[in-house]
Amino acid sequence: MIKKAKGLWAAVLPILVAVPMLISGEAAAQAKPPLKIGAFLSATGAASYLGSGEMKTLALYVDMLNMAGGIDGRKIELFAYDDETDAARANTLVKRMISNDQVHAIIGGSTTGTTMSAVPLVEKAGIPMLSLAGGSVIVEPVKKTVFKMNHTDAVAVSKVFNHMRAQGITNIGIIAGTDAFGRAALTASQKVAPQKGIKILREESFNPKDTDMTAQLTKLRQESGIQAILNLGFGEPAVMVARSYRQLGIELPHYGTHALASDTFLKLAGPAAEGMIMTNGAILVADQLAQNDPQRPVVQGYVKAYKDKYDEAPSFFGGNAYDALMLIKNAVQKSGSIDPQKIRDGIEKNDPFIGVTGKFRMSETDHVGLTEDSLKVVRVKDGKWLLIQ
Repeated sequence: MIKKAKGLWAAVLPILVAVPMLISGEAAAQAKPPLKIGAFLSATGAASYLGSGEMKTLALYVDMLNMAGGIDGRKIELFAYDDETDAARANTLVKRMISNDQVHAIIGGSTTGTTMSAVPLVEKAGIPMLSLAGGSVIVEPVKKTVFKMNHTDAVAVSKVFNHMRAQGITNIGIIAGTDAFGRAALTASQKVAPQKGIKILREESFNPKDTDMTAQLTKLRQESGIQAILNLGFGEPAVMVARSYRQLGIELPHYGTHALASDTFLKLAGPAAEGMIMTNGAILVADQLAQNDPQRPVVQGYVKAYKDKYDEAPSFFGGNAYDALMLIKNAVQKSGSIDPQKIRDGIEKNDPFIGVTGKFRMSETDHVGLTEDSLKVVRVKDGKWLLIQ
């Protein structure tokens, strides 16, 4: 264990953004009351491919920060729970973290549905919550204590539509889930499409437990004028869409969003993912980033640390968890306080922060702080991610 930790430090120290060593070792962590961070993540259930890596990331970096003396001389106590991708369970867990664990900040949930079930609770308690989910509804309208650690679905589909237009694609079909993310992403697509010169000729939907998307995709393929199909799903249902797409031999370009951005999706979809085009974070193409890309050292450091610890590649979503923890760290260091209100203020007024997901610049009117520029466009080629834009 000690040898492994030493190996990780070589990769991680440059990207921990000046962790203070005011007092050495455990003495520093015991000098002040601990910083209590709660997390409710979908480590199991339909969104486990999101939450599993998020949970591992938090465990890894909390240990590292504590080994370095904690944050602002405070030991971090992590109260991490598996919400099993269930909104009702997420609600119960957040109540527990607020009332029993008395956390100062919360990271989660992994999905739009689990996140939204917790929003009223954290708003009432005044606890800052950094969601790792995709839906714009999480931060639109802006909620005082709620932040989001990845691009909104509106930004993601905007990037997709820009790529489509560059390829001469103007008429599309959409297949979307009936879950919270699917509904939010569809609404965003309907709003953004006209602004980008894209016409949605047909919309089809699927339920989270559907295992065959043949009927919906057949209708999309038969719709006259459709030039491409956008898959607004995540998790296993999105995999099923890809498999049905391939089984039907559909030759239209198949697009997706950052909700599919994980090696797990490639593994589960297999050959069915080949040729898919989607928006993605820098993490899955870390080795393809330009030498002068400011995210390159951050992303590559995180990837190395995670691989050294878990012997597997991290996901885009694990990177969201890293960024959430670092923003909390920066807020505590800047204010010298673990008061939830001051942490909230520090996150909202953070100095520009380059994370794994992108460059964050939040404000009173923007609780995401990410622009389209930090998204990449990738294609699946030979079972791997290829950076194309």
